[in-house]
Amino acid sequence: MATPHIAAEPGDFAPAVLMPGDPKRAERIAHLLMEDAKLVTDVRGMMGFTGTCNGKPLSVMGSGMGQPSATIYATELFSQYGVERIIRVGTCGGIAPQVKVGDAIVGLAAHTDSAMNSLRIPNVHFSAVADFELARAAVDAAPADKNVHVGAIISRDHFYLEVPGQTETLAKYGVLGVEMEAAALYGAAAEFGKQALTVLTVSDHLFDHSSDMTAQEREENFHTALTMAVAAAHC
Repeated sequence: MATPHIAAEPGDFAPAVLMPGDPKRAERIAHLLMEDAKLVTDVRGMMGFTGTCNGKPLSVMGSGMGQPSATIYATELFSQYGVERIIRVGTCGGIAPQVKVGDAIVGLAAHTDSAMNSLRIPNVHFSAVADFELARAAVDAAPADKNVHVGAIISRDHFYLEVPGQTETLAKYGVLGVEMEAAALYGAAAEFGKQALTVLTVSDHLFDHSSDMTAQEREENFHTALTMAVAAAHC
């Protein structure tokens, strides 16, 4: 039973899905984690794979960039394919001064400048929060020799637009990093009574670009976040 954006059949997806933004990264993660990874959808080049990881079923699928795209795929996975939990695995820009390039972030909550969640409940400012069970499992699985931060992030709609003073104020309020999908993912999970989490690798820092990762490093230096995401998927 295909949906408008996913060409899989019922049962093709595992209850837990890891969701990077880039479909090529989804392919790479799938083959890294699962010897039996099988392509189950590739509509519009957005590849999804299912197999077994550590003896348990697991799926990996890209979300594309931005909250509208992530919402489409999360909604169809939750509502049509029996998916129970989605863990976003991605990169972000660091904001808080204690966050360094190469660190990992567990997004307990996601502020946003988007209208994606403001329409969900009339006259309510929706709070986009992660599932605590998944967050606890991810933090418990963090390697002891890696820096992991737990707290609020922000999901922005614009990648290049800069609002004067906004990033500085976010840092003052303790926001750890910025990305483009988490808030909408948390909203979709809440709508369907499902679980969601975001685990990120800090690939650059908005106030200090001296150690920003290269494009190649972004593709290779995500193993801490991936270890934590798998733990959350199978908790």
